[in-house]
Amino acid sequence: MTALQPFTERVIAVIRSIPAGSVMTYGQIAEQAGSPRAARQVVRILHSLSEKHNLPWHRVINAKGEIAIGSDEGRFMQRYLLEEEGVYVNPAGFIDLGQFRHGP
Repeated sequence: MTALQPFTERVIAVIRSIPAGSVMTYGQIAEQAGSPRAARQVVRILHSLSEKHNLPWHRVINAKGEIAIGSDEGRFMQRYLLEEEGVYVNPAGFIDLGQFRHGP
């Protein structure tokens, strides 16, 4: 197995630290992991390693507070998982970052 890059390891650690009932943005995770401009890299890491590392992928949203998954099934699943944890997702798929954003 190939060793993960340090940034990737930090991203995984930050995602794992998001408590149930909270969300973080891709950019917020990138910043916490030491590379504020690497939000797109966080997207790729989440997409490729969520299952393997059992990450709470559903707690990661875009900077507007929106569920940003392209597929209807994916959006529905993310909304369902967040609502199960007590996160309110409005009918348009947005989460109030002021209320639910996790900040260390």
